[in-house]
Amino acid sequence: MPITTLSSREFNQSASEAKKLADAGPVFITDRGRPAHVLLSIEEYRRLTGGSGNIADMLALDGAEDIVFEAPRVTDIARPADFS
Repeated sequence: MPITTLSSREFNQSASEAKKLADAGPVFITDRGRPAHVLLSIEEYRRLTGGSGNIADMLALDGAEDIVFEAPRVTDIARPADFS
């Protein structure tokens, strides 16, 4: 899997070429010579993240029912309108 590095300027000038390169392997995009972003194909992204693409899938994971979560009560969300 080839790894390609492009500067931000190169990426901005040829985004379509960067997308083609990302099909073969990750494309590192640098900002002032330092890696700042990585462009991946969607297949590679899904492989790395385990394929969980939405929150409904993540909440359906085994053991999710054992997680204790109590949302804080919001009391100051509504207030009377000032018509003066």
